Amino acid sequence: MNAIRNKVQLIGNLGQAPDIKVIGDNKKVAHLNVATNENYKNAKGEKVTETQWHNVIAWGKLADIAEKYLVKGTEVAIEGKLINRNYTDKQGIKRYVTEVQANELLILTKKA
Repeated sequence: MNAIRNKVQLIGNLGQAPDIKVIGDNKKVAHLNVATNENYKNAKGEKVTETQWHNVIAWGKLADIAEKYLVKGTEVAIEGKLINRNYTDKQGIKRYVTEVQANELLILTKKA
């Protein structure tokens, strides 16, 4: 049961190209915005599509792959874990962020 305590699996599309940054001693991180869609019918029988946006971070080799191969609209499968962090912004306000830290990344969009 320990293997499923903090596990996230997503299949979705990138809303924009990855934001790549190099931190400290050449440690690379990629910030991804991934949209997932859920389709259902409401009480009136109308089809409804609900989109959720997820902040995903990828480190090291996964960041290299994201930088090299991912573009806006790419469909990806991501497995990782939820992480929570906080920081104080420039105005002195404490901000809280929840992200998916990717452990695995699979590109589902076929090459043109």
